[in-house]
Amino acid sequence: MTPDAIRANYRELLGHVPANIEIRLTLAEAAKRGAAIEAIEAWREELILRNPLDRKTQQLVHFALLIGAGHDQPARIHAQGAIKAGATVEELFGVAETAAITGGMPAFSRAITIIQRALDGSKK
Repeated sequence: MTPDAIRANYRELLGHVPANIEIRLTLAEAAKRGAAIEAIEAWREELILRNPLDRKTQQLVHFALLIGAGHDQPARIHAQGAIKAGATVEELFGVAETAAITGGMPAFSRAITIIQRALDGSKK
């Protein structure tokens, strides 16, 4: 899988190539470790692109798991991916409500902030 094919997969999934992925590709090229990135991306492709969950559900699950783990920037990327896949504000808010059960009000508040930023970013 070429770096361009990897980028195309991210564009299809998220609508853009996240900055950390660009850094990963550039550094792997500089380190002559393209095969390692290809292996990682093949694994990712199998688990994400060939997953039995539909794209929207999968992106909502990613968003929820990342909120629970406290990983705000990746959570925003997957909230935007969920929006791109057709998730509604109501569905995103449902994830925030679920986060309140498992992570308390800090998780809920973080999710709300991330949803708003993802919605703002999806309009750009």
